[in-house]
Amino acid sequence: MSDWVWEYEGYEPGEERLRESLCTLGNGYVATRGAAPETAADDIHYPGTYVAGCYNRLTSVVGGRQVENEDMVNLPNWLPLRYRVRDPDRSAGPGGWLTPDGDELTGYRQTLDLRHGTLMRRLRFTHGHGRVLHVEQQRLVHMGDPHLAALRTTFRAEGWSGTVELESGLDGAVANTGVARYDALAGRHLVDHRTGAAGPDTVWLSCRTTSSEVRVAMAARTLAVRGGTPTGTGQRLTHGAAMRTLAVPLAPDAPATVEKTVALYTSKDPAISDPAQAALDGVARAPEFGKLLASHRTAWEHLWREAALEVSGAPGHILRLHLFHILQTLSPHTAELDVGVPARGLHGEAYRGHVFWDELFVLPYLNLHFPEVSRALLHYRHRRLAQACRAAADAGRAGAMYPWQSGSDGREETQTLHLNPRSSRWLPDNSRLQHHVGSAVAYNVWQYCQASGDTEFLHTKGAEMLLQIARFWADTAVLDPERGRYRIRGVVGPDEYHDGYPGAVRPGIDDNAYTNVTAAWVLDRALELARTLPEPRRRALFERVGLDRAEPERWEDVSRRLLVPFHQGVISQFDGYGELVELDWDGYRARYDDIRRMDRILESEGDSVNRYQVSKQADALMLGYLFGPAELAGLFRRLGYALDDDIWRDTVEYYLPRTSHGSTLSELVHGWVLTRARRAEAWRYCQEALLGDVADVQGGTTGEGIHLGAMGGTLDLVQRGLTGLETREDALWLDPVPLPEPSGLSEFRFSMRYRGHWGVALRVRSGRLWISVPDSEERPIEVRLADRSLTVAPGESHWVPLPPG
Repeated sequence: MSDWVWEYEGYEPGEERLRESLCTLGNGYVATRGAAPETAADDIHYPGTYVAGCYNRLTSVVGGRQVENEDMVNLPNWLPLRYRVRDPDRSAGPGGWLTPDGDELTGYRQTLDLRHGTLMRRLRFTHGHGRVLHVEQQRLVHMGDPHLAALRTTFRAEGWSGTVELESGLDGAVANTGVARYDALAGRHLVDHRTGAAGPDTVWLSCRTTSSEVRVAMAARTLAVRGGTPTGTGQRLTHGAAMRTLAVPLAPDAPATVEKTVALYTSKDPAISDPAQAALDGVARAPEFGKLLASHRTAWEHLWREAALEVSGAPGHILRLHLFHILQTLSPHTAELDVGVPARGLHGEAYRGHVFWDELFVLPYLNLHFPEVSRALLHYRHRRLAQACRAAADAGRAGAMYPWQSGSDGREETQTLHLNPRSSRWLPDNSRLQHHVGSAVAYNVWQYCQASGDTEFLHTKGAEMLLQIARFWADTAVLDPERGRYRIRGVVGPDEYHDGYPGAVRPGIDDNAYTNVTAAWVLDRALELARTLPEPRRRALFERVGLDRAEPERWEDVSRRLLVPFHQGVISQFDGYGELVELDWDGYRARYDDIRRMDRILESEGDSVNRYQVSKQADALMLGYLFGPAELAGLFRRLGYALDDDIWRDTVEYYLPRTSHGSTLSELVHGWVLTRARRAEAWRYCQEALLGDVADVQGGTTGEGIHLGAMGGTLDLVQRGLTGLETREDALWLDPVPLPEPSGLSEFRFSMRYRGHWGVALRVRSGRLWISVPDSEERPIEVRLADRSLTVAPGESHWVPLPPG
């Protein structure tokens, strides 16, 4: 199988939801799951279509309480194209509709072409009297024109003649039902369906969301372009569906082809007045499938040129799939939208399409390939800065308190209750206390500006966010006179399991190490920015945000005296973590097949994960993901703590056996950290991270949507983790640590954009590092390695020997 192809042989109903997610096609504006056009949503199939940033709010009753949730809306299904065969003598009526789930299916292959962004399905049906019908379908969601999608279906009768009857159109009778855990919640977001026809070949459908009032319209043109002249054409228009019907004659072994072209618009789109008219105009102007395919392939070729990554073997194959899904969710079209990074992509309804902290794992890749997309994603955060400031004020705090889950307008979208599927109990959800998301926003601002050199953004919108987040941390930290340290209480760390102390009424834990250290980093960066801003900019910024010139003095004090707890010579995940009970890991592994979600297991047993030293995912170790060894040691030194290699190594070894890896991000972070601390073991975790979605290691979750952060993180593992690449102090810092074989990650190559340079190439091979800077009028690049520094001018290349590992 080619590294550019992802293929499934044979039809497996139990794997269909997983395949639908992994075979999703999109363009950054819209995405459609790789569902079968012959089927509707049921226990096996789920044909979802999602437009980036299209949300709607519904109220449900759960346990006698009203619960409001905002969801990314499942829009009308444009895929429907079903078919059946009429007997050749026409004496009998048509048979039943042919589907992959019927007994007639005798062959099936599904091929995702990563290079060209298409999905091919080949089906073989054997029906009455042994007649064989071959069906080949090719699908695209256009990367050049984000409003277009198309489906080409070719039929071939093997040695017989007859007629195939088709029904092709648009289905608006859809709901958000793609996640079984949400079954008790309201899911019908679309109302006011209208349908119509525009000539014999085109039908249209429009509707709107119930509360956000987003109008949605689609138009579908279906044409028989090869084979005999179709007969029996017509339309079937109902309240929720618009279908075109036609009958296509089949001659023995002669292909007959039907092309379906669809245009989609919403009232959120710029430069239109009416979505329905825009959809009709769009589908009328759209060329035939062959020309659409050609321009679509050209657009993908341009993308791959910018995103070049070469890794051999199985890791390279999976990394290319991950990159494909990143580009489909966050493409250059995203730069024109007001959207964030949906944690599950545009691939399903898990997490309701919300934006968490996943840009922390995705933006580092985008910064060095598509910085304009990174900037747009940061604009999403800036547009919601005012809402974050209101949230902080409502909580009695200064500055900006960004929500753990964000959607359309930036209010906190985290649910107040969540369902434990093991116990079927609805439980309080305190994950909104993950205020460290604000530090993630600040980190992303800083990293983008370091990589791109975009000082204009840093000095304006970026500075506003950084300063307001710093304000929040300075105001949240409270001085403990007995310890002589500032403390941040009542939070939840990245671990997510521990949302309180055993038996405590107050939710949250105190002095989460990750939260406190990243807060100190934010305060330090805000101080650095305040010092280095040109005086007119600084004065205007301070006036705009109402910053008292005395506030930075408190920032300085807090940034140097935040508490970082330790126990047994290692960094404590939070204050008191070392006093919790040790879990009987062997006992639980013997009793349960999968212990990744220990929180659910313990709750179902009437116990609480808050009692135990067990983490869902990397928490304190996340510090080693964000900061290189030297920078992290410097952060601790500024806080008055020693952090040498031995302490960090002991910390890593302490948490490794106490982590259940209940998140796809967990193995990623552990693999990243271990490349520096315990390289011999790093590959096992990196491999788990690579397999997270393709093998559905979390047990059924990928079918609800991919894990975009983990996919982006695996790309960044090669780009920054294995190269030690950092963009700071106006230089490229490199400290490569290629993994030994059989990882397949001992040699790799990629290109990137860095501060105006397009196509800067890095290669690690045979104990050497190669760096090449294309010819341009830009300034030379300063490169810092562990044992030397060099300046690489445009048009130059250098091979540098690496120190032995």
